[in-house]
Amino acid sequence: MALGLFSAGLTLWGLWGDLSGVAWFMVPVLPSLYSSSVALFYFLLPEQIWTRIAILTLFGIGMYAIFLTENIFSVAALRTIQLARAAQAVGFLFTLLTAFFLLDTIFSFKLASWWNGLLVFFVALPLALHSIWSINLDEKLGSGVVKYSFLISWGLAQLGLMISFWPVTIVIASLFLVTTLYVCLGLIHNLLVERLFKQTIREYVQVGVVVFILTFLVAKWSG
Repeated sequence: MALGLFSAGLTLWGLWGDLSGVAWFMVPVLPSLYSSSVALFYFLLPEQIWTRIAILTLFGIGMYAIFLTENIFSVAALRTIQLARAAQAVGFLFTLLTAFFLLDTIFSFKLASWWNGLLVFFVALPLALHSIWSINLDEKLGSGVVKYSFLISWGLAQLGLMISFWPVTIVIASLFLVTTLYVCLGLIHNLLVERLFKQTIREYVQVGVVVFILTFLVAKWSG
């Protein structure tokens, strides 16, 4: 928690002159959640030096990339720049990675199913808000951004509740939810940039269906 708050404060301090409107609340979301997720996931790793070095290296590279991405977002919110599209792609990637770390941590606690659903909702909501907001970078959170974020988070919470009853490993459950987040955010992103064609919908739906079938097949239903 301290690392997450420090990351958020450092982000606000570094981008102080370029932030306006809702960017004050949206820009620190990914840096704080990413740093917190890596810190939580770190303690779930095997106690091997090379594993720890690898995750710390990933943390350093990831924080640099995220800070650079948020810097681009803060500038792109004020004026159009060519790097905005690349920053959106990087932000999307680290949103999924952060979600995986946090979801893996949640399921590692082996809590009751309803706790899993509740925590999944609160993890998915800020990530979805940040990701969807980054498409148009408006000064205010539009009703569409809030609505889509709540729908995605609510759907993931229900799936988190469902997958808690399935005999699958923690990693498989986390990947299942992250894939669902990927499909939902991908469809919303394409909708907001007016590129949601039938072929695009078909490709995302196919990914979701394939992952659902694979998750069902790898589950140890026989006990």
